Amino acid sequence: MKIKTVGSLLLLVATLASVGAAQSTPKEALLALSKRDQTLAIVDPSSLKVLARIPVGNDPHEVIASADGKTAYVSNYGGGAYNTLAVIDLVGQKALPSIDLGALRGPHGLTFVADKVWFTAEGAKAIGSYDPKTQKVDWIMGTGQNRTHMIFVTDDSKRMVTTNVSSGSVSIIEKSPPPRSAPPPGSPVPPPRDWDQTVVKVGNGSEGFDVSPDGKEIWVANAQEGTISIIDSASKTVTETLAASVRSANRLKFTPDGRKVLVSGLRIADLVVLDAATHKEIKRILVGHGAAGIQMQPDGARAFVACSPDNYIVVIDLKSLEVAGRFEVGPNPDGLAWSVLR
Repeated sequence: MKIKTVGSLLLLVATLASVGAAQSTPKEALLALSKRDQTLAIVDPSSLKVLARIPVGNDPHEVIASADGKTAYVSNYGGGAYNTLAVIDLVGQKALPSIDLGALRGPHGLTFVADKVWFTAEGAKAIGSYDPKTQKVDWIMGTGQNRTHMIFVTDDSKRMVTTNVSSGSVSIIEKSPPPRSAPPPGSPVPPPRDWDQTVVKVGNGSEGFDVSPDGKEIWVANAQEGTISIIDSASKTVTETLAASVRSANRLKFTPDGRKVLVSGLRIADLVVLDAATHKEIKRILVGHGAAGIQMQPDGARAFVACSPDNYIVVIDLKSLEVAGRFEVGPNPDGLAWSVLR
């Protein structure tokens, strides 16, 4: 009896200790994927400590948080082998049932706009949106381009931008304008507004890209050529191609103030920093043996860069442009996102 009682007490103490050790998700959190461990890490950005790791399924590449910061979505890519989005409860720190995208295989790029998850589907040469309220894919559009990879959607969800890696192009997809005048009485009801796609030829291996905070420019990193194409958003034409020496470029991001552009490369040791106004190189920051995902801290103080070959994430001070620290979330880190609990 005594042995049994002691054992029960020890089990109770261990249980209480584990509960006490559990750390809730902070109001602001960094989300980071480990592709090899197939997990999502919830990181406290102030302490850089991993608070939880949640399984996310096969070959996770990109992650995005919902507007209320309560849910994360992860693309299970596999180059077209998989067709699911993993779903994570960020408050409960647990995996939820995944989303089956059916024939929309190879989901990769993600964003969350207008209460919907927008995604690319490389295997289907398409983009689409998933409505968490109805739990259905409610919109799909084909691009006709090879490896439609990353996606940007405006706040009003009337314009989308994607990069198409193997086609060396960018798709600008816009909702057609409404008719100038109402149809006369008794005439047939006009069809719903259609979508128009403009395909802009850039450089080979167009993958990482970003839209400037003012919406006026689209910068695209062309991995095979090491160049950066600058597209004027209004005219939808390339206005300049920078010889930026960023071969193997993986991601490109504007700083929140729009003044600088950061470019990572999977096979280059440096993070490249460019001046958005002059288009000149400011600095190359040694981060390791290659890098992928980039996430800006919303206040513009820091950037987080996933150094996939070195199995860590570096923190960049955006004022000094120096490495301010590094931490690990699991081997082969890649996709990063920021969540804010509301």
